[in-house]
Amino acid sequence: QEQLVESGGGLVQPGDSLRLSCLASGRTFSKSNMGWFRQAPGQERQFVAAISQSGVYTRYADSVKGRFTIFRDNAKNTVYLQMSNLKPEDTAIYYCALTTRLIGGTRDETESNYDAWGQGTQVTVSS
Repeated sequence: QEQLVESGGGLVQPGDSLRLSCLASGRTFSKSNMGWFRQAPGQERQFVAAISQSGVYTRYADSVKGRFTIFRDNAKNTVYLQMSNLKPEDTAIYYCALTTRLIGGTRDETESNYDAWGQGTQVTVSS
């Protein structure tokens, strides 16, 4: 079973950039679709971005479109989330997730479609 470990979170100022990483430990990473979700204090976890096995397909939540980029390096078993022009409302715990099921459309956003989750990394955007 895949284990996922996120890293790269921290405290940044509005307008700054940050890159999150998610390292997968198992053997199925290159055959898996990946997603990033986030949970702000007092709110439900929400979809941020998804990427297909090959990286050809990507999809973003409207709130991050144009500011965040999801990409992956299958040779390193790692998926990334490059975040730019960060805003205070981006403050949350960020989780990566893995699925061997199909993604696309609303399946990207459905937590139950994902088989494994990381422990999360905190991102705080504050001046």
